Amino acid sequence: MHLNKNIKNLFFAVVMTMAAAPVMGQDLLARQAPVDKKMRAVDTLALQSITAREESESPASALYHDWDNRYAHKETALPNEYRIDLRGFCMPTPSRVITSNFGARWGRMHKGLDIKVYIGDTIRSAFSGKVRVVRYEAKGYGNYVVIRHNNGLETIYGHLSKHLVRENQIVRAGDPIGLGGNTGRSTGSHLHFETRLCGVALNPALFFDFKAQDVTGDFYTFRKSTVDRESAEATRTRGKNDGNGYKPEDVTGKATASTSRQQSEYTGSVRYHKVEAGETVYSIARKRGVSVDTLVKLNHLGENMRVRPGQILRYS
Repeated sequence: MHLNKNIKNLFFAVVMTMAAAPVMGQDLLARQAPVDKKMRAVDTLALQSITAREESESPASALYHDWDNRYAHKETALPNEYRIDLRGFCMPTPSRVITSNFGARWGRMHKGLDIKVYIGDTIRSAFSGKVRVVRYEAKGYGNYVVIRHNNGLETIYGHLSKHLVRENQIVRAGDPIGLGGNTGRSTGSHLHFETRLCGVALNPALFFDFKAQDVTGDFYTFRKSTVDRESAEATRTRGKNDGNGYKPEDVTGKATASTSRQQSEYTGSVRYHKVEAGETVYSIARKRGVSVDTLVKLNHLGENMRVRPGQILRYS
């Protein structure tokens, strides 16, 4: 009798233990959930940090398998389709005047747009990225800069009078990268501006509307099958200005500050000076025809007013 009672008690205890096990397991999972969530957040931040570092070291590495400072461009296989992020842009110049379109010209292919600028005008990086080439080419680009961007594009800025960046330098959209000029194979001061994907020249009018001082959209989807037709349409709608002439402010941007949502802070007659060895605030002021006080205020210089070689100073 006592044996049967003991067996019943043991059986009841086993059943209760088994019934409590899922509840205990659920409590353990509940306690573990916030920990897992925190670990996922940490992993996400770490992954974002690694991705950002790799992107800065080698922009658009999924498209480009090498980093070479020796050539302006080298064509490789284009993807059939590729989405290009145009957000976070800066127009390379406030000029609205296109003097030559992308396409056939004088029996050869003109692989960019020519934009009217004056010698000494500030030229800016169109997107964030990394400077790949800073060189001089007497029979072609003259002084030029090539930047590889995080969105997959490479941009080329030709005929500059002066470089303001160095190779392998990280730049942000809007950073000054050179001054307008008339160097190389050029018949007048202008900016030769190219946009390339995998080294292949694409019509900049696909991405940029210089007349409106804006990009054509937040994204552009490149497709091999339609790019030629879209390029022709872009030239018709956003190409060379008509033959009615243009006003000086169309180039300088003095009268266009309110019309660009991203460019307003860069419009006007803004000029920059790259500090060379041995220069001081006083010598730069004399050279540029401005007061020392103007340089100090525009560049927020400290009381000692020290400048270093390579520093970019705004003087107007």
